[in-house]
Amino acid sequence: MEALLERVMYAARWLLAPIYLGLSLAIILLGIKFFEEVIHAFPTVLSMSESQLVLVILSLIDLALIGGLLVMVMFSGYENFVSRLDSVNAEDGLSWLGKMDSGSLKNKVAVSIVAISSIHLLQIFMNAANTANDKIMWYVILHMTFVISAFCMGYLDQVTKKK
Repeated sequence: MEALLERVMYAARWLLAPIYLGLSLAIILLGIKFFEEVIHAFPTVLSMSESQLVLVILSLIDLALIGGLLVMVMFSGYENFVSRLDSVNAEDGLSWLGKMDSGSLKNKVAVSIVAISSIHLLQIFMNAANTANDKIMWYVILHMTFVISAFCMGYLDQVTKKK
């Protein structure tokens, strides 16, 4: 009975595979949104102010960072929890595959969230004239929460790796 239970639990990891496949569909959605932003920006680029253009570019950077985060979570999660990716070789430029455990993935996700939050906060500051001061304060507090959380997670990871 114990052996059967262990085999079922071990096989259950494959239930995560459709979730990681779903993340690849999310990347497609993100790509559609990215190019929608680009298409909307082109006709008005000559009439935009410099700060409006910077805001559009920051939006594009934000979407690219989220896409990178999705790829990292998708590949690393699949490799760590489902199965090794045998079809990927070093020439594909994904040398980090197979080297990122769940702890380092967690830290990279935290750092990515801080980067995404930084971009969003910069967008808020670029448009500060149209944002209430109390909202700006809450954006800063939320961003600092992400920064402190990422720092603490990185510190705890370092402490546990030394032992």
